[in-house]
Amino acid sequence: MNDHDSPLLELEHLSTSFFTDKGEIRAVDDVSFSIKAGETLALVGESGCGKSVTAFSIMRLVDKPGKVVGGKIVFKGQNLLELSDPAMRKIRGKSIGMIFQEPMT
Repeated sequence: MNDHDSPLLELEHLSTSFFTDKGEIRAVDDVSFSIKAGETLALVGESGCGKSVTAFSIMRLVDKPGKVVGGKIVFKGQNLLELSDPAMRKIRGKSIGMIFQEPMT
């Protein structure tokens, strides 16, 4: 398999939860997809369905009380969830980025 055949980004059974006084709220539940270089993917859905939390999870930018609780996020063959914070910061902005919804952020 050459580089064009392998995914650039692959989510495998990604789950992200928020832990509150009332218990665990699952915002992203068992999401899986893969994107090859040159492909485009759109996450579409109603407000509050988990699109932004999925994107923040990929970037490892989910604030507490949120936490990725399961799955894998593989970018260029590396599981981003296994990287140290400094290693992830090197990838963010250089190899992978995010355009935020709010123009003032």
